[in-house]
Amino acid sequence: MFSLFRRSKSAAAAAPTEAELLARYREHGDVQDLGRLYEPYFHLVYGVCLRYLRAEDDAKDAVMQIFEKLVVDLRRHEVQHLSSWLHTTARNHCLMELRRRKSAPDTVEFTLPGAAGVESDGTLHLVGNDDDDFPTEEHLQQLEAAMARLPPEQQRCLDLFYRQQQSYQEIADATGYDLKQVKSYLQNGKRNLKLSLTRHVAR
Repeated sequence: MFSLFRRSKSAAAAAPTEAELLARYREHGDVQDLGRLYEPYFHLVYGVCLRYLRAEDDAKDAVMQIFEKLVVDLRRHEVQHLSSWLHTTARNHCLMELRRRKSAPDTVEFTLPGAAGVESDGTLHLVGNDDDDFPTEEHLQQLEAAMARLPPEQQRCLDLFYRQQQSYQEIADATGYDLKQVKSYLQNGKRNLKLSLTRHVAR
């Protein structure tokens, strides 16, 4: 399956950069470009999926499901760091699959996606009893409740940035906030979210 988008050596030598492919795919939506973007990260995505789903067939299915998701998502969002973005996308895809099955064990953390600055520390730790990092339904509900306690501006920016994986500029365009406000709401919202979760766990 990992040779799905293999190219000849001559074609590879003249290949455009990743940034050029991202821009071209976002503009034209050529699935061949998407395949060339995804191919170098097949093993990264597969490894993440196998870690969470713990079955080779399920992990392979997830790799292709994520590719299908990218057909839309990479045209909607400006992705600066494809490797980290794919890692988080794969992780969250698997977490949602485990949640759907309602068979996930206890957890210690849930990761939110992101890019530089705010996203460099994108992990929210939810204390559990095991060393696995698969969130239970209870912990996901804790996260939702903590989000609901944030000021509306922080909620909206966190939702757009982490869940919908929008860039700072896309959030500014969608909300009317300037870039400085967007970054401030994200930083303060993330800090307040962690504090809220910590207080909940300490009870």
